[in-house]
Amino acid sequence: MSRVGKNPVEVPSGVEVAITGGLVSAKGKLGTLDFEATDDVVISQEDGKIWVKPANDGKRARAMWGTVRSRIQNMVIGVSEGFTRNLEINGVGYRAAVQGQSLNLQLGFSHDVAYPIPEGITIKCEKPTSIAVSGADKQKVGQVASEIRSYRPPEPYKGKGVKYAEEVILRKEGKKK
Repeated sequence: MSRVGKNPVEVPSGVEVAITGGLVSAKGKLGTLDFEATDDVVISQEDGKIWVKPANDGKRARAMWGTVRSRIQNMVIGVSEGFTRNLEINGVGYRAAVQGQSLNLQLGFSHDVAYPIPEGITIKCEKPTSIAVSGADKQKVGQVASEIRSYRPPEPYKGKGVKYAEEVILRKEGKKK
């Protein structure tokens, strides 16, 4: 039984949510997001709150109940506050810089890696070793951060590479003589 789905989604001031059939669209200061829900859930809006209920007692309906509620919650938070993932770069000579519509990464390869910044995502580099990926769509922000990290994931011996700011790298001991 879902516990997440039982709670309503609070709609803050400045966010407009429109529900037409299974299509939910949220509009706020950071843009507009749309989500197509399945027929297994019923979505209703009452006095500033969005309620999600399963359409029937089927297993899929109960599974989608909490999922749809979480997706709507992420849309509402995204268009009002936005989401941010912070990345850190460790390693001698490893650095990042934003140049126009691309992120230029120097990660110890013989060439620089140019990552094109997708639409709806902003990337900032306050320091050459820190990257902040932000945007309204939580899935897209996480995907972009994951793609940047995948160019040079952190290695377990010295910790060199690109890692999430909150990530802890398990270190291994080197060779013994």
